Amino acid sequence: MRADGFDAVVVGSGPNGLTGALTLASAGRRVLLVEGAERFGGGLRTEELTLPGYAHDVCASVLAVTLASPAFRELDLKIDFAHPDIPGAHPLDDGPAVLVHRDPARTAAGLGRDGIAWLETVGAAVRAGTPLIDTLLAPLGVPGAPLAAARFGALGLLPATALARTVFRGERARAVLAGMSAHSMLDLGAALSAGYGLTLATLAHLVGWPVARGGSQTVADAMVARLRELGGEAVSGQWVGDLAELPAARTVLLDVTPRQFLRMAGHRLPPGYRRGLARFRYGPGVFKLDWALSGPVPWRDPAVARAGTVHLGGTFAEIALSEAEVTAGRHPRRPYVLLVQPCAADPSRAPEGRHTLWAYCHVPNGSTVDMTEAIEAQIERFAPGFRDLVLARAARGPAELERRNPNLVGGDIGGGLASLWQFACRPVLSPRPWCTPLRGVYLCSSSTPPGGGAHGMGGRQAARLALREP
Repeated sequence: MRADGFDAVVVGSGPNGLTGALTLASAGRRVLLVEGAERFGGGLRTEELTLPGYAHDVCASVLAVTLASPAFRELDLKIDFAHPDIPGAHPLDDGPAVLVHRDPARTAAGLGRDGIAWLETVGAAVRAGTPLIDTLLAPLGVPGAPLAAARFGALGLLPATALARTVFRGERARAVLAGMSAHSMLDLGAALSAGYGLTLATLAHLVGWPVARGGSQTVADAMVARLRELGGEAVSGQWVGDLAELPAARTVLLDVTPRQFLRMAGHRLPPGYRRGLARFRYGPGVFKLDWALSGPVPWRDPAVARAGTVHLGGTFAEIALSEAEVTAGRHPRRPYVLLVQPCAADPSRAPEGRHTLWAYCHVPNGSTVDMTEAIEAQIERFAPGFRDLVLARAARGPAELERRNPNLVGGDIGGGLASLWQFACRPVLSPRPWCTPLRGVYLCSSSTPPGGGAHGMGGRQAARLALREP
């Protein structure tokens, strides 16, 4: 790479790398963005994975946390968000699906005797609004909404099993809580798993669960275009194996996980810090399927067709068992399946009358097991005849996901285990975990606070720290 007098070099163009680059460029720094893949975006990529004319999001797809993020609000990008009629649905075997509407009261009405409990927990977080979400995504410190954060934390720190047992009495509310909390990729008996579920439910009501019209790639493309408008440069197709390969710059931001950082700079790091990075734990992987369909999914409950996101797995007990099996290193026979119907919000993803669809289930990190049959069986369970609509499918297990994006270590799409310990020590215990012992070098990936999600907050915080350096 040319040494052209850059003030900052950013390695990796995922949401955090892009946000970090824009934060630096907006402050007047001359920025070089370097991406190893041929296309920018990291998890914000859209490709024709099945058939021509079918646009599939490679990783990040439902962008609720993007819409809510302070980092993205500051950037003020012109992103066309498309909202489905219903953010989320949770089909059940013995009755209508649980529907998560934008309106908390309408959602509560479908939960029977647990409706009041929903309004007192999720509804309270919704009423706290943006200040609470900003606090949850911000660095640890004095919360911007202390009372709301304290109330939320009292429940959010609990295992989902405890919250289900003590707050909700009926199976419908417990099931939808399980589907939300399982996004954490934790055993639902683990501390903090309830917090992930409550946060997602709050975002469904507060900002919705939208997709970007045309695909998540449009978000990455808009960010790269803005960087170039600010005088920055962006190059793709150049993998960085060692920091010595980068041009000299005052600031280096690395949108990589601890494993990649050790490979790039391990011999330069103090032994204690190096050992800390080596102890960083990665979470379960995912097995992902994308389909081109000849029509909409034939859900037994027709209302599910209007939902953008669908959680498949049945009861709380079934989903909890599935996630516990994965945590124990086993492959569940009936996995919890997270499914997204992009065309419910954005019909442009497929030719007229056709549909795209994707789903994944959790598997042990580094799994080599093909979960296609298990995932499709769960869809058929709630949508008989689904397989008759499949025109083409693309399957990607942990190894293929990591090959395409080295940050997805063992198929872990969250940048590391989302445990309570790694909530506080991400990637190491430090008041400024984005800073490394190397002067001017910062980590900004989802392996730093606040963790996984297309929110850009790790990049924003790393860049802000770099701008304060003398």
